[in-house]
Amino acid sequence: MRAPIGDFDHATPATDCLDELTAPVAAAVRAWSGGVPAERILYVDTDPRWADTAVFVEHYGRDLLESSANCVVVAGRRGAGTTLAACVVLSTTRLDVNGAVRRHLGARKASFAPMDTATGETGMEYGGITPVGLPADWPLLVDAAVVDLPYVLVGSGRRRGKLLVPGKAFADLPGAVVREGLGAAPGA
Repeated sequence: MRAPIGDFDHATPATDCLDELTAPVAAAVRAWSGGVPAERILYVDTDPRWADTAVFVEHYGRDLLESSANCVVVAGRRGAGTTLAACVVLSTTRLDVNGAVRRHLGARKASFAPMDTATGETGMEYGGITPVGLPADWPLLVDAAVVDLPYVLVGSGRRRGKLLVPGKAFADLPGAVVREGLGAAPGA
């Protein structure tokens, strides 16, 4: 099938290529029960050398820049406790970690989680972390601009391959809270 966004040769329903996904992502697709049918979540095979957003859009379509989102793992600290959470913002914005995220988590300090923590806790590869298949008890903050898009390109759990997910499906993910202004324009 033709991909709804980007210059990809082929898009496959994620339900038909579970072997291409990491275990937590495949399990989430298998158990999908959101308002958007699981078959509308698509997988596209991509070269892992081009996984980073700027290089990626050069190879797979500049229009993807406006339809791409990053899933960022953050650590919120309050006293001796740490809360891990994930945030999804458009690639054209930067995550408001020490404002909106910190306040939502009720943390004194919030920062990007160390790479080893992010990959170890999610079971996903760095550079491919996706909100599909995250630990169910994690808070998942999703910028409202992501939910408003017809399709969004996000990681697949690996550096190879991406998921094309209908925007409104992000609101159905476990622990999801849709927030206005989670992502801010760079320099804002």
